[in-house]
Amino acid sequence: MKCLPASKLPQANGVALHDWHAEVLTIRAFNRFLLNECRRLAQDSSAESEYLLRRTGEELSASSNSPWHRQPFTWRGYLTLHMYCSEAPCGDASMELVMSSQADATPWTIPPSLSPSPSPATSANTSPAANSPNPTTSPPSPPPPPQPTTLLGRGFFSHLGIVRRKPARGDAPPTHSKSCSDKLALKQCTSLLSSLTSLFVSPQHCYLSTLVLPAPQYSPAACRRCFSADAKGDGNGDGGTAVEGRMAAVRGRVWEGMGYGFVPFRVEITGKEFEFSRRGISASLGNDGEGEKDIKVATSNLAVAWTADGEVDEGLIGGVLQGRKAFDLRGASLTSRRRMWAAAMEVAGLLDNEGIAKQLGKGTYDGLKEGELLAARRRIKEDVRAEALKGWLRNCGDGEFSL
Repeated sequence: MKCLPASKLPQANGVALHDWHAEVLTIRAFNRFLLNECRRLAQDSSAESEYLLRRTGEELSASSNSPWHRQPFTWRGYLTLHMYCSEAPCGDASMELVMSSQADATPWTIPPSLSPSPSPATSANTSPAANSPNPTTSPPSPPPPPQPTTLLGRGFFSHLGIVRRKPARGDAPPTHSKSCSDKLALKQCTSLLSSLTSLFVSPQHCYLSTLVLPAPQYSPAACRRCFSADAKGDGNGDGGTAVEGRMAAVRGRVWEGMGYGFVPFRVEITGKEFEFSRRGISASLGNDGEGEKDIKVATSNLAVAWTADGEVDEGLIGGVLQGRKAFDLRGASLTSRRRMWAAAMEVAGLLDNEGIAKQLGKGTYDGLKEGELLAARRRIKEDVRAEALKGWLRNCGDGEFSL
């Protein structure tokens, strides 16, 4: 299932990745790339980056009277970010595809103990931001709703618009790692930056512009429901059914003075196929696609991460470097919590930034994440989970380690 079971998190010790699905690993590698760029700029005040700019004194002083937003770097605004996925992201964006692949697509009866609260509809949201076409300032967060005790995987596929965990076999150990659909939906508010990278790079321009899917992996209804705040739903391409986006509760939201807002990405389709997708393999065998379901393709347990600067070039199995034992410190990926924290501390030292260095100098990783400079980011995640992505369970247990 390419994610750690909940029971293994206390052993992870910042070494093993919690989730190495392709979409998540790509975002982690992107953040490592940004930290590497920050380090290069911090080492040489005359150096320039194709991707990052140093923020001016005027930009930094304008942030002094608002929640902390004094990152020394910013992404170049004219560079847009795009993600190609060879398969629809697991979770809500792919549930129609899951249903269509079933021999029997009859909806399962959902027992009360497994019935999480769906994400809210637009009509149920009374926030002014949800009904305004223009960005507005975020109101105070409402009290969090009662939390479910478990999340559904790909089962109970007729229950749509909900937060799901990573799909797995029925006998797999439980995990609280959320689906790629849910994580991408949240990134529309938090940006692609991780907590550590957001200490150095302003989130303002670091939002995904386009998610590109192969045409056979695109369900208009599912993608609109999963990622959109749009309530219009004209029914084109989705069986004539108007579908409301579950992100409607945060439509137009801007978190004042923080550089964050709801920035939805577009979902586009392409005829290009990954060579080793099920459809690519079917085509290479001379099938016209009709026999795709009959072809047995074993999913690889290997995940690969690579960045354009060449610093990240790794093969991972079980969330650690290929060939290393589970949770061995030598097996920590460059994208792991432990290695990312160490890289961030190096950058802070080179910048001689006392505020960021103090934040990164907390005794534990949990202490770092709960620090003052990340308070704005925490609030945004809390708002979105309470209003749009209801039922989100935090994946806790790997935060007590230190460097």
